[in-house]
Amino acid sequence: MSIDEIHESNTQFHESWRFFARNSVAGEVLDLPEVCIASSNVSWSMMNAAFLPAPVETEEALERAAAAAASFFLPKGRGWMLALCEDWVPPRLRERAGQLFAPHGLKPSLVATGMVAERLAPPMRPLPVMEVRQAEDSRGRSDLSDVNSLCYDVPLPVGREAFDVPGLFSGDSKGFVGYRHGEAATSAAVIRVRDVAYIAMVATLPSHRQLGCAETVMRHALAEAKQAWGIERTVLHATPAGLPVYRRMGYRAVTRFHFYMAEPPQRG
Repeated sequence: MSIDEIHESNTQFHESWRFFARNSVAGEVLDLPEVCIASSNVSWSMMNAAFLPAPVETEEALERAAAAAASFFLPKGRGWMLALCEDWVPPRLRERAGQLFAPHGLKPSLVATGMVAERLAPPMRPLPVMEVRQAEDSRGRSDLSDVNSLCYDVPLPVGREAFDVPGLFSGDSKGFVGYRHGEAATSAAVIRVRDVAYIAMVATLPSHRQLGCAETVMRHALAEAKQAWGIERTVLHATPAGLPVYRRMGYRAVTRFHFYMAEPPQRG
């Protein structure tokens, strides 16, 4: 890994969420001195995100970032997250982050690994035969969002609010759904971010896992990106479950992100 690749991983993450925010019905993008906001203003907390604009060295700077983000999100009445790159804070400060964020309602959640591949490695095993369709209409977008909602234990209407948005998967973004035995089984989206193919929304229903379904739809998405945009370098942020799949495909780890989640405020 290198400082440049750590910076790239942060930029790709932030810019892809800015893309989702800009293409949502009521999204907002805001760059403050303390924190950058990329919020789709939807019910799915993960899509209402705050990011550090640069590395920080002090508790005061980290607390100001959380406070500025909370000041933005609290009046919205939405849940939200703060994504913290562990290489952008010293180890002593990283250990204190949860305590510093707690007064703003943030709790530790997922840890994701930022990964990069200059190009994909050849498949290591035969991949399943699937029908892969581009999510170009409401049916396709709904199938893509439903697969993700079911995998992340999110109500289906919440996922559709975020991703069944006309025009979301067009131009610099393409969404794909893999169908197996007539069922929407797996999904992936690819977004062109600064001439890099950013992979997002990779999910596979439990009954179709361990078969290579995610790899199949990802390879299809990246082949389409290469044909349409002429780019092969690809970045993603992996959940622990996805790490072995991505390593087999030729991705390597660059850094890690700690997600801190805040629930929506209670009403009444």
